[in-house]
Amino acid sequence: MARFSPDGRWVAYQSSESGRFEIYVRPFPELGGLWQVSTSSGIQPRWRRDGRDLYYIAPDGKLMGVPITVEAGTVKPGTPVALFQTRVALGATVNRQQYDVAPDSRFLINQTAGDAAAAPITILQNWKPPK
Repeated sequence: MARFSPDGRWVAYQSSESGRFEIYVRPFPELGGLWQVSTSSGIQPRWRRDGRDLYYIAPDGKLMGVPITVEAGTVKPGTPVALFQTRVALGATVNRQQYDVAPDSRFLINQTAGDAAAAPITILQNWKPPK
């Protein structure tokens, strides 16, 4: 679940090295600093197209936004802000992309179906319209 910044100089990723999933940013391709972006756990980082914000999913399913500034080769993450509640699938077994950020900074997000029953589908085969 890693993503390169739009300029290719940084990589944001999730790691459980602290005992829980957090979001980190480090330089690429050189090795160097490491900055934790999330404050209370997070998964699935995504960059805004201009690289000035990083988004991730919090444990409660909220989409978080963090302003990112870079000064003298150092990443300075701002304070994470809850943008809105999502209904993405959560848990240790979820290992797929569930949202993305469009070039105009809108979001495309998968949602779980919840408790609603799926509507039946009717398929008509060999149907010919009347003449």
